[in-house]
Amino acid sequence: QVQLVESGGGLVQPGGSLRLSCAASGFSLDYYTISWFRQAPGKEREYVSVITPGGGRIINMSVKHRFTISRDNNKNTVWLQMNSLEPEDTARYFCAAALAGPTTTNPDDYPYWGRGTQVTVSS
Repeated sequence: QVQLVESGGGLVQPGGSLRLSCAASGFSLDYYTISWFRQAPGKEREYVSVITPGGGRIINMSVKHRFTISRDNNKNTVWLQMNSLEPEDTARYFCAAALAGPTTTNPDDYPYWGRGTQVTVSS
């Protein structure tokens, strides 16, 4: 059974940090592009960052220099390190997987999704 499980969310003060994890089971991430998306109440889902099987990265300009995506295929896990968090980063964060092909930030191109982890940035 293909499964993605996110963890690491929580409540953090502005300026704080969190590290989200996306653990895969039932399949190997070796050949998959993994993306982090987020969705805030009343807003559309938006991509945050993408990492290809070879380690190529795309980062949303709104989080550039603050967020970093990384992966360890041996651990079948992808992480999103989030620093200097702002209230505008408050959202539910999802990881998604797509068999490697053209690198995409379109959520419709990702067939596998986790249930998400909530990140709340507030003082």
